[in-house]
Amino acid sequence: MRRFSSLVWSSVGKKILTGITGLALCLFIIEHLTGNLLLLHSDGEPFNKYAHTLHSLGEILIVLELGLAAVFIGHMIVGVRIAMDKEKSRPREMRYYRTANAGKPSRKTWGSVSMIVTGIVLFIFLIIHLKMFRFGPGIEQGYVTQIDGKPAVDLYRLVDESFQNIWVVIGYVAVMLLLGLHLSHGFWSAFQSLGVNHPRYTPVIYTVGIVFAVVMAVGFLFLPIWIYFRGGA
Repeated sequence: MRRFSSLVWSSVGKKILTGITGLALCLFIIEHLTGNLLLLHSDGEPFNKYAHTLHSLGEILIVLELGLAAVFIGHMIVGVRIAMDKEKSRPREMRYYRTANAGKPSRKTWGSVSMIVTGIVLFIFLIIHLKMFRFGPGIEQGYVTQIDGKPAVDLYRLVDESFQNIWVVIGYVAVMLLLGLHLSHGFWSAFQSLGVNHPRYTPVIYTVGIVFAVVMAVGFLFLPIWIYFRGGA
């Protein structure tokens, strides 16, 4: 067990862990955005059916959520450890120098130097997000609809009402911009951490990562803006 722990917390082990957990979270983000795009249906039925299908998984959903939480927390812990190790390895006189975008051809960008800050903000946002929607008002509070003739949580109405608040929309959009910044470095870095580093493929992965970050950020931030300006359902 001690040998396994040493392997995990070795330099190589931490890089592999952050790469695997990072890519796993990227897959979750894709799935989550795909489901959220159902909010574009103004009648709300497709989105509520999607949410009801997930909730009907019961204990399986709980296991999946716990697994996702473990991946997220593990990714954050390993990321912090890697950042701390990098800081310790820098010469003392260099530790307090300001970091910024180094420009091309360097891979040092605003995304790379802000990973810890954006990661912490995303973690706080996730807690608020879960409180609002996953563990927020339900059938008992009047958010009820009918799916296949049975009562179900009207999550569409809850989301719709939440995004009628301009401050919620502004906060959500701001965090999604930070998500894009985090992904702009995280996607490419995950492959590098797993050893995928080749003069021929790395530039392609880097470009795909930037595109991925923009698409995910714009996709998520578009929804609250669209719902707000569309008005209540």
